[in-house]
Amino acid sequence: MLVVGATPASGQSASTGPGQAYPHKPIRIVAPEAGGNGDFNARLIALGLAGSFGQSVIVDNRAGNVLIPVQAVLNASRDGYTLLMLGTNFWIVPLLQKMDYDPVRDFLPITLVSIAPGVLVAHPAVPAKSVRDLIALAKAKPAELNYASSGTGTPQHMAAELFKSMAGVDLVHVPFKGGGPAILALLGGQVQLMFASASSVAPQLKTGKLGALAVTSADPSPLLPGVPTIAASGLPGYVSVSMIAAFAPAQTPLPIVQRLNREMQAVVRHPDFKQKFLDSGVEPVGNSADQLAAVMKSEIGRLGKVIKDAGIRAD
Repeated sequence: MLVVGATPASGQSASTGPGQAYPHKPIRIVAPEAGGNGDFNARLIALGLAGSFGQSVIVDNRAGNVLIPVQAVLNASRDGYTLLMLGTNFWIVPLLQKMDYDPVRDFLPITLVSIAPGVLVAHPAVPAKSVRDLIALAKAKPAELNYASSGTGTPQHMAAELFKSMAGVDLVHVPFKGGGPAILALLGGQVQLMFASASSVAPQLKTGKLGALAVTSADPSPLLPGVPTIAASGLPGYVSVSMIAAFAPAQTPLPIVQRLNREMQAVVRHPDFKQKFLDSGVEPVGNSADQLAAVMKSEIGRLGKVIKDAGIRAD
C-alpha cells in the first residue's frame, strides 16, 4: 500500500455535507496488483492529487481477479474517499462470464487516464509485411496462421478477435498464461502473430527479431514512430487499445465526481506527469466523465458482439 503525502491544498472545493469541504481526510485509490499499468497509473494520479488536494492519497493494491478490487470499492462508503483504478478488463470480464457487478450500473466514470496502444507483430518467417499482405495471406490460408495472447479474454485476445471479425479471416488463437510466455513462443516461431503491447516488444522490434505491421490505435502512436495504424493499412475503422480509467462507486455525490475529474485531468495533462506516462509506454488521455461513459458503451457493444459471435467464454 502506497501513501502519498500532502502539500497545502489549492483549487475549488466540493461539499460533502454541512460544514465539510471535500476532501477533508485521506483518499484511497484501489488498484490491481503492484507493478502493472493500473498500479502505475494510480500512483501517478495519487501523487498529483495529493499535491492539489492537500491530503494523503493511498494506493491500495488488490491482487487477483477483477472482482477483488471492485468489491473493495463497492463495499466502501459512497463519499468520494474510495476510488477505483482499473483497465479494460473491468468491462470485458462481465461480457465473458457472470459477475457480481455491473460496470455501468454500479460505478460512475471519472476519467480515462491513459491508453496503451497495441502493435500487430509477426515472426520474421511470416511473408506478410503489411496488414494488407496479412489479410490476403490469411484468406489464402484459412486457419493456418496462429496468434498468441496472454490469455482468453485479455485485451490482446480481444484485439485479434476484432481484427478477425472485421477482416473476415480465420486465425487460430493460442492462449498463454501471461504476456512473457506468449512473446517467447512468438520469438521461437511456435506462433506467427501477436497483438502485443508496444512496450512489451519494443526491444525485439529494434533488433529485428519481430516485425511491426501496424499499431492498433486510431492515430499513429508516439511510442512507435513511423508504424502505421491498422485502420490506415487496409482495415478502416479498426481501433483496439488497452485503457486505464478511474471510477467512483454509484451514488457518489456529483460535485465530488466533477472535482475529481477536473483534478485528474490536470494531473494527466501536466507536462511532467505526461512525460512520465509516455516513458512508461502509455499515452495519457484525461477526458470528461461523459466521454469515458461513451467509450465504455461503445466498447461493451462492439466487443460484446465479437465475443458472442466467436463463442468466447472465460477459461
